[in-house]
Amino acid sequence: MSSATIFSSLRRSRSPTLETFFAPDDLETDVIRLLNTLTSLSSDLISSFSGKPPPFQKQNSKTLLRKIQLLTVLLDSLRDSTSKSASTIILFLKELYFLLQRSKILLDYCSESSKLWLLLQNHSISAHFHDLNREISTLLDVFPMKVLNILSDDGKEHISLLRRQSRNAKLFIDEHDDELRLNFFNMLNEIEMGVIPSVEDFREFFVLKMVISDARTCRNELEFLEEVVMNHEDDIEPSASVVSGFVAMVRYSRFLLFGFEEDEVEIKMGTRLNNLKGFITIPKDFCCPISLELMMDPVIVSTGQTYDRGSISRWIDEGHRSCPKSGQILEHMKLVPNRALRNIIMQWCMADCILYSPPESSDLAAESFTAARASRAAVEANKATVCLLIQELAHGSDCSKAMAAREIRFLVKTCRENRAFVAESGAIPYLKILLFSENVIAQENAVTSLLNLSINDKNKTRIMEENGCLKSIVHVLRFGHTIESRGNAAATLFSLSAVHDYKKKIAGEDGAIEALSGLLRHGTPRGKKDAANALFNLSTHTEIYSQMIEFGAVRALVEALGCVGVAEEAASALALIVRQRSGAEVVGNEEAAVVGLIGMMRWGTPKGKENAVAALLELCRSGGARATEQMLKAPAFTGLLQVLLFTGTKRARRKAASLARVF
Repeated sequence: MSSATIFSSLRRSRSPTLETFFAPDDLETDVIRLLNTLTSLSSDLISSFSGKPPPFQKQNSKTLLRKIQLLTVLLDSLRDSTSKSASTIILFLKELYFLLQRSKILLDYCSESSKLWLLLQNHSISAHFHDLNREISTLLDVFPMKVLNILSDDGKEHISLLRRQSRNAKLFIDEHDDELRLNFFNMLNEIEMGVIPSVEDFREFFVLKMVISDARTCRNELEFLEEVVMNHEDDIEPSASVVSGFVAMVRYSRFLLFGFEEDEVEIKMGTRLNNLKGFITIPKDFCCPISLELMMDPVIVSTGQTYDRGSISRWIDEGHRSCPKSGQILEHMKLVPNRALRNIIMQWCMADCILYSPPESSDLAAESFTAARASRAAVEANKATVCLLIQELAHGSDCSKAMAAREIRFLVKTCRENRAFVAESGAIPYLKILLFSENVIAQENAVTSLLNLSINDKNKTRIMEENGCLKSIVHVLRFGHTIESRGNAAATLFSLSAVHDYKKKIAGEDGAIEALSGLLRHGTPRGKKDAANALFNLSTHTEIYSQMIEFGAVRALVEALGCVGVAEEAASALALIVRQRSGAEVVGNEEAAVVGLIGMMRWGTPKGKENAVAALLELCRSGGARATEQMLKAPAFTGLLQVLLFTGTKRARRKAASLARVF
């Protein structure tokens, strides 16, 4: 593991900034001020870490702190000996400043990393401590002789002692820590061979040896390992695929050893979230600068600003390439989880009895780090976990069922292998039952689990053939407790409607098209997009047009032409609907239809312009006389048509030429 990985892996408020690696400008020529700064920095290190050594690397940390203590005494000696040697000692002090900052970073890393991660990195982190020892030795070797000659005997003695200790220092790897590390790998190897260690083995390792004694601690360990892989999958050792196996093993041990008790408390509090939001003043720093609402999944963009993932993702999807708050151009589109802020928000929510549950993205293409590289050990451990979760779905309390659904939701989102065996293990019937739950969290987790399961083609069939499952999904779409649940129900219908044979069955389900139309009008931006996609899929079936007209889908699609983020999908669906004369008449009678399509020809994306001109062409061909007249009267229409003839996509140019011939 590189130094860069260590530096970037720090996730909390004490993470280093760029300025950490440069001596302050105002100290570069003032020896006394630099000495004071160094003394303060070294004293802070000693006071911060001496009383609470990290869970691992204890001996290396103590050795480093002991040398920093000697450096502090040396600094005091220098304070009285530098009046005649300021120019010769300034470089030494600046290099010492950098060394102390690197020491702080490494000690921070050992204190704030998870126990299991420190165990996995035992050799690498030990090497970093050894590197610091060698840096101290090198720094003392170039200590200015002029200053050394005027130091007190006590100061010279400290220099000599530090030199001896640093020169004689050898790479130290704690044997006890390394034995635990090997135990960890041995357990993973057993799982990879299909042999799941006993509950006694797990308790001995996690509870007795690692002192991971409750569900909350285990969850923190799990989250840390997951984020390490997501943020540094290309430059970590062991590899991301190996760590994914450890993640799966820790998740299994969490439920095997600690059950669902802690999570039941959170699930019970979850019903208070919506009620309390309106009466509690949310700290400004917890609110997304875009939506001005509590950030459930804070992420950092390349400019260093933090936004809620959903809000900044929509901003980027709309074609923006600048930071909304600072206006700076984004160097890249990567969104880095802000774990420090997320933990603070979580603590605040817990204090006010508000459940902090980051929403799941309903983007069917989105998969996390384990999607493409799940190791055999990860698959085997996840299978064992799924058995525990389904057992809880079948026989647990209402709250533990909600928690089990949440974990299934996560498992089937993050690994394609999981989607197959979760469904094969019999989860779908139990998730279907939870769709009617009065528990907000249970319903949302269940419908999102079905959404993620439906990505697998075989699971589409399993869901559609499960008696009453489609009806239950539509129930959530119509009456779901939260807008997120209704949106994910729409996304599930979108996924299922990818199979042509299911489109008519979905459209025939009582209230489905009407509810999709309502969500397209009044949902969240994500929900609107899912509803528009589902309606588009249904529009490709010629026998569904009458239902689209009867239940208000056409009008909703016309209104969506003016809505950023869903206009393209709406235009695509309308282009299919107006191929039928009845559809063309209904769309042509909508005052906003032609205006919206022409507006998209002006402001839309290349794909949006293509869809708009295709819809207008079909509208004319299918006998929409009123719409044709509207186009002719639009002052900008001819010019926009000419622009598309020269600058549009290949399909847009072809459609524009056909439309020009019509006129």
